Amino acid sequence: MALRLENLKMVRKLAVVAVAMFAFGYGLVPLYYAICEATGINILALGEQEVPGVRTKMATNTQVDTSRTITVEFDANARGPWDFKPAVRSMQVHPGELTTVMYEFQNIQNRRMAAQAIPSYAPRQAMPYFNKVECFCFNQYTLDAGEKKQWPVVFVIDPRLSKDVTTITLSYTFFEVGGKTPAAPVGPVAHAPASEGVGS
Repeated sequence: MALRLENLKMVRKLAVVAVAMFAFGYGLVPLYYAICEATGINILALGEQEVPGVRTKMATNTQVDTSRTITVEFDANARGPWDFKPAVRSMQVHPGELTTVMYEFQNIQNRRMAAQAIPSYAPRQAMPYFNKVECFCFNQYTLDAGEKKQWPVVFVIDPRLSKDVTTITLSYTFFEVGGKTPAAPVGPVAHAPASEGVGS
């Protein structure tokens, strides 16, 4: 009888420990998000809480050099039956600032086509300092006849870029996969005024 009582006590203790462990594990998730939101350690946790149409305050990036402004110009060249252009012709960015620009694509042929883009930079010395976090140029894409898409380029300019560089041109050549791969464009290209958008 005494042994049975001891066993019941042990079962109760183990049940309490199991419930406490489950509660602790369940509570870790909201606690984790609360800590991330307060400290800004995990940028992914902050991004998940963004609501469309509502601007959320992001943690300040101490690596952004607000004392400098660089003009980034966007150029697009299509080798083949594509309508390919940036959503804006240029923008002003600070070194270290995460920036996104959209590019628009349309297959204007009456057949499905696969294509890819090759980037180039001017001046060439800026290339090692122009870091693309996300880019359509990383992959090949297939568009049906008449299909239109938008894809982003997310980039950061390394603050170590020479202060002599005040303008960078990011140029893409979009070509059909399976055809002859074109060389990346070389030399300066003509650009619209900095304030001009594509749709203007």
